[in-house]
Amino acid sequence: MADENDQAEDEIDLTALADGDLVAQMHDDLYDGMADEIAQGTQILLDRGWDAQKTLNEALVEGMRIVGIDFRDGILFVPEVLLSAGAMKAGMAILQPLLSASNASRMGKIIIGTVKGDIHDIGKNLVAMMMEGAGFEVVDLGINQSVEDFLAALEEHQPDILGMSALLTTTMPYMKVVIDTLAEKGLRGDYIVLVGGAPLNEEFSQAIGADAYCRDAASAVEIAVEQMSHRQGSLSAAGC
Repeated sequence: MADENDQAEDEIDLTALADGDLVAQMHDDLYDGMADEIAQGTQILLDRGWDAQKTLNEALVEGMRIVGIDFRDGILFVPEVLLSAGAMKAGMAILQPLLSASNASRMGKIIIGTVKGDIHDIGKNLVAMMMEGAGFEVVDLGINQSVEDFLAALEEHQPDILGMSALLTTTMPYMKVVIDTLAEKGLRGDYIVLVGGAPLNEEFSQAIGADAYCRDAASAVEIAVEQMSHRQGSLSAAGC
């Protein structure tokens, strides 16, 4: 009985929290991977008159930013980040229809896939989850993607970013095949190209003509945000 009483006392009534305290609690709940609490907190903010974009940015994206920093710094590990990403998805399930209906702007759109000949996807999946948590719209193509698959997806989804992953040294060169094909078709300048995977490095990224090398999921998000800022700044300057 004592344990049950202690547990009841530890439970937080999210509905009783002021907006600022609720958002802070949601950051903690995201960190701890508490999906039910995130879904409840998201709905409470909406019921209080918050719009979907504000709820996404202040409660969910900011919470996942904190998760990303601690993952980058070695405080959190893959299983814990996957729990946080799952909690994020619980909130996004509520927000996504509202965001779509309002045509709310997202951070950007990214297509991501593991290249042809490679069936490894844990790292790619983690990047996709972290990108979604940062406010990007993510189209995950899966594994073993050919240049034709990438081109078809680019045409269909019109993303800002193309992300490619490889875990095998034998499949790394296929990234260059995709980038060279984009160049041959006059499309290379239309997309930010990010590459990642255990055997890659910055020198390889530069040699194949990618825009950046991402050593892990947290750095991938940081680089994507930075690249999008540069891209939007360049477009704004061109329009002046």
